[in-house]
Amino acid sequence: MYITSQPDPVRLEIFKNLYQFIAEQMGIILQNTAASVNIKERLDFSCAIFDASGLLVANAPHIPVHLGSMSESVRSLINAQSDHIKPGNVYLSNNPYNGGTHLPDVTAITPVFLESSNNLSSPLFFVASRGHQADIGGITPGSMPPHSTTIEEEGIIFDNFLLVAQGDFQEATVKEFLLNHPYPSRNPDQNIADFKAQIAANERGVQELLKMVNQYGLETVKVYMQFVQNNAEESVRRAINVLKDGSFIYEMDSGAKIQVSVTIDRDNRRAKIDFTGTSAQLNSNFNAPKAVTQAAVLYVFRTLVDDNIPLNAGCLKPLEIIIPEGCMLNPIYPAAVVAGNVETSQTIVDALYGALGVMAASQGTMNNFTFGNQQYQYYETICGGSGAGINFDGTDAVHTHMTNSRLTDPEVLETRYPVQVESFSLRPHSGGKGKYSGGNGVIRRIKFLEKMTANILSSHRLVPPFGLNGAAGGQVGRNWVQRQNGTKEILGSTATVEMQPGDIFVIETPGGGGCD
Repeated sequence: MYITSQPDPVRLEIFKNLYQFIAEQMGIILQNTAASVNIKERLDFSCAIFDASGLLVANAPHIPVHLGSMSESVRSLINAQSDHIKPGNVYLSNNPYNGGTHLPDVTAITPVFLESSNNLSSPLFFVASRGHQADIGGITPGSMPPHSTTIEEEGIIFDNFLLVAQGDFQEATVKEFLLNHPYPSRNPDQNIADFKAQIAANERGVQELLKMVNQYGLETVKVYMQFVQNNAEESVRRAINVLKDGSFIYEMDSGAKIQVSVTIDRDNRRAKIDFTGTSAQLNSNFNAPKAVTQAAVLYVFRTLVDDNIPLNAGCLKPLEIIIPEGCMLNPIYPAAVVAGNVETSQTIVDALYGALGVMAASQGTMNNFTFGNQQYQYYETICGGSGAGINFDGTDAVHTHMTNSRLTDPEVLETRYPVQVESFSLRPHSGGKGKYSGGNGVIRRIKFLEKMTANILSSHRLVPPFGLNGAAGGQVGRNWVQRQNGTKEILGSTATVEMQPGDIFVIETPGGGGCD
């Protein structure tokens, strides 16, 4: 087929949708075959396809913090293993210093080769799926410890681990790896079941890509992968054109601060995003790996684009991102990072929107709630209020920005775990007032029927989500335990607490800021 240097607009639309459709198909397989509540019910997973150099081409609308960082994981595999990647291999990676986000988010990466040429030395494409494991070891059940200070306390690191060797699933090796650790996995069988679901999801991606190659020819598929990225780049350049320079400093509950300045170069339609001045690497686990920081920037600039484009590597082309090494947004091993992915990523997004003057802060937290013992491990993120913008109100009770998962249905939660959802309601008047008001948070009360360890990892319990242009900020969140004997135990932003039967864990999530 004749290949042009300019895309045909109709074909561009077709291919753009085909690539996204493949990622969506992968997601459906993953959801249907996964074992854990986390992946099956909460949909805490992401699927995407990448070109031969590991650059993101397209994704399904899954979890933004995963999607913007997965390319780093694929590229790290290419750099480390390029001579050893063979057809039928699948690799596992969750190393936050190699494109990972935090350890529970484990990525399965499958290289794609042409079926007829198994002797080809390098893959044509890559597909990957990232799923949040219910437990990957570490010092607390659920692998989201509020008080970890090193990466080892957060669980097991897979660094381009060979999960499937030329079609042969390495079950014994992976099980041994999950158990041979100072803080081993509490449920390796469930890990393995979810890994198998990720392999199946990737296999669907491989098959669909090969189908595309058969139908349109390899060169066309490859060249349109480039065109789709170029189209995203152009869309972001158009969005940059209407932005103004700005800067913002946003303080977190711990006193750590994120500082960002955005400089727009109109002549070249580029933007410089500079995080110089941000707090140094922390002793807590609120350090965000560099890949997470980039994912947050990518997300913000993608949301400024009105066109229907897939989030991909092209979106990053017009952006120069400066993240000083050794600051909390680009930490050095073995810094703890479990909250950086879920909490600090939200702060980065709100700081960027603040610098650009686009919208007020959203709840700015995922309200990460984990509980468990040796038998059960559960994790959820809880919705809150989103921020108001220059011409819209915020939304009540929604997962904001870097998370896009959902809450487990009460029926499923109560069937699978010895807990009861005592109540789950809107938190009235928690959104900031203004010409446009911020969305309200929620109040979630979980009653425990068995003895378990519960953990909360949250933000904006001290610092309110900011309002824009002088409007009021959102209300801060609150965490507390109501003991069976009636006493009330107030908790901080991060806490680990032993729950007894009859105790109720209460989480009140923040509202979004208003906008005048």
